[in-house]
Amino acid sequence: MSPDKVAMITELAPMLAVGIVAISVGWVATTWMRVKNGYPLENQWGKSVYPKTDQEAVERVKLLTNENAELRAEIGSMKDRLANVERIVTDDSHRLTQEIEQLRDKRTN
Repeated sequence: MSPDKVAMITELAPMLAVGIVAISVGWVATTWMRVKNGYPLENQWGKSVYPKTDQEAVERVKLLTNENAELRAEIGSMKDRLANVERIVTDDSHRLTQEIEQLRDKRTN
């Protein structure tokens, strides 16, 4: 090999290595962002690669969905009950009754 070619290769080799590393880092970062944000991964031919779902996972999702619905219904009933308790506590007649009872207690003592 001529000295000119050797000099050119020694100058281009670091740049080529940096380029390959940059492309690799870019590919890893892109794949990571796609996975993080829920985009499907693609194979060599552009087809989406989805994780296999087994029957156990499907059943688990159904159970969690049912449990979620039950908990939401329970929270709704608890909110209604809490609203009734708040209404009773902030009711003026209730407060007036308590004040009268306190006055009666002071009178008898």
